This record gives sequence, structure tokens and C-alpha cells, in this order.
Amino acid sequence: MLSPHEFATLMLLKDAPDLLSLDGADLEALLERQLVTLEDLASGQQRPLITADGQIFLKAAARILNDE
Repeated sequence: MLSPHEFATLMLLKDAPDLLSLDGADLEALLERQLVTLEDLASGQQRPLITADGQIFLKAAARILNDE
């Protein structure tokens, strides 16, 4: 189960993958759950990307929210 902050972080990444000011603890939790991965950029920085499991999680959450 994701905390509200972790869920919000996942949603933010979906809409703005280049967002740099993410809470480290929330990002770490998403990485541990394999909902997000880190892409190494040519600049030496890393960019978080939503994994296939993360996409499935967001789609399932959207279906639940739309049914209410």
C-alpha cells in the first residue's frame, strides 16, 4: 500500500517526468516497489521513470476513482 505522498509522487512523475524536486523518501519507496526506475542521463544526472507496473497501478487507481 502506498502512502498518500507516495501516490501523489507517482502521479506527479506521470505528468512531469523531469520534475527534480521530489521527496527522496517517497521516491525511494517507489523504487523499492519497482513502480519507478532511474534512467541515467548523458549529463550524469538521473531521471525517474514510471515502470510498466507503475503504469498498471495508476490505471487501476484511475478505474477505482472513476467508479466512485
